[in-house]
Amino acid sequence: MNFLHMKYAVEVAKTSSINKASEKLYVGQSNLSRAIKELEADLGFDIFERSAKGVKLTPDGEVFIRYAKNILKEVEAVRNMFSGEEVKKKRFAVSASRASYITEALTEFSKELGREEAVEIFYKETNSHRTIKNIVDDGYNLGIIRFAENYTKYYMAMLEEKNLTYDILAEFKYVLVMSKDSELAKKEKITYDDLKDYIEIAHADPYVPTLPFAEVRKEELPDNSKRRILVFERASQFELLSQNPECFMWVSPIPRELMERYGLTLRSCEENNRTYKEAIIHRKDYVLSRFDKLFIEKLIESKNKNL
Repeated sequence: MNFLHMKYAVEVAKTSSINKASEKLYVGQSNLSRAIKELEADLGFDIFERSAKGVKLTPDGEVFIRYAKNILKEVEAVRNMFSGEEVKKKRFAVSASRASYITEALTEFSKELGREEAVEIFYKETNSHRTIKNIVDDGYNLGIIRFAENYTKYYMAMLEEKNLTYDILAEFKYVLVMSKDSELAKKEKITYDDLKDYIEIAHADPYVPTLPFAEVRKEELPDNSKRRILVFERASQFELLSQNPECFMWVSPIPRELMERYGLTLRSCEENNRTYKEAIIHRKDYVLSRFDKLFIEKLIESKNKNL
């Protein structure tokens, strides 16, 4: 497929006129018409309907133009990347389990970026399964995964299979977070049974690959909450916890500054003895960059302060 002809088609679609498009493209009308017909013959369908009033997209043409615009945009980005027309930016991408101490590390990491440095940072909060995929398939540099201690062998075998290396970052037990105004926070001791009348806030994706959410939750923590709100976005979780004293959530320990900001408190549950691990992962053939090492340094500092 001729990319130049694709560019012509996008311009004709934009102007709805061969005449206007030829003027903008500095291409003769006959040459432009011939290029569009060659493109349609190559595709096997008509992109445009012609009439005395001009041209308009066919249904297939609408789909094609939408894809063509994206393709041309990507081609232009690649061309600029290697032509020196854009400042070449360094890239750092990390995919991590949802944890406030990790976000704190990201904040401290960002403070170390020099003003003269051209860099793009990608930070993706998700579950362990998706994090592993991000490292293997989507070009992320580092990953931080979380799993219950009894799933250690399962994860280690999977990481080996996917040619990933790991270092255990932290071990901890989940604690409960809730509003300081919650009646639950006033209890001397909190049991699983105390939680059943409150609203549990939970992450909306499973913690362990291949296992249904309900099954994983049943194995990891008690599934006795009558009311549950499943949320993907962590800021929304904090808003719910802050504004509704009926809500609680199982979390890794949260930095003090964040709890004060949202008016939250942490409480332990003596019945919860399950230990969780978090590990830093990356491809075995990957050499850590300066950004990777700096982020890991800030991550360890935040972990030591909060966990």
